Amino acid sequence: MAKITKLEIQKRNKERVNVFLDEEYAFSISAELVYKEGLKINDDVEGETLRDLASKDELVRCKDSAIRMIEKSYKTEKQVKDKLVLKGYDNDAILKAMEFLKQYNLLDDVNYTKLFVKDKLKSQGSNKIKYSLMQKGVCKELIEEELNNIDKEHEISTAMNLAQKKLLIIKKSESDNYKISSKLYRFLISKGYGYDVVKEVVKKAMEVSCFD
Repeated sequence: MAKITKLEIQKRNKERVNVFLDEEYAFSISAELVYKEGLKINDDVEGETLRDLASKDELVRCKDSAIRMIEKSYKTEKQVKDKLVLKGYDNDAILKAMEFLKQYNLLDDVNYTKLFVKDKLKSQGSNKIKYSLMQKGVCKELIEEELNNIDKEHEISTAMNLAQKKLLIIKKSESDNYKISSKLYRFLISKGYGYDVVKEVVKKAMEVSCFD
């Protein structure tokens, strides 16, 4: 049994409180937890109570850390979980924090995938988008469901715009049509476009180029 002899708000972080037991510094916890648990000077606390406070504080810190990550940029469930693991939070706190974020729609792989695909389609093909999402931990079924909704004509049109811009650059240093088309082909493949799309776009781009 120990007695709380001092509760001191930290100077650098007003959201944290230093707890002194029997006149000596023992640990720090969130100010929110001090209020919720009704901690007061002269309270007697047992070992089990201290362990419970430590567990609850771990969860508060884990939640706050996860929210700060998402505030900087929207992330997938895997990205948030991996970062929390690296920060050293225990598995139970991480799981509860993830559930909290999902409960308030702060973490949603479905919405993330929709937004990601919409943005990346402006400059990338479906193959590269799929690979990027898999790297971010989005499940394959969800990725394929969203990519199946892509307007193929729109993808071809975007690829064509990229090809025409690249073609102007290539032609500044290359005059052989075979080499030009080969470089253009490799460029579009690197952008993540599928073979059928690349073949069609390169053919059209080279035909247009012949009349320039």
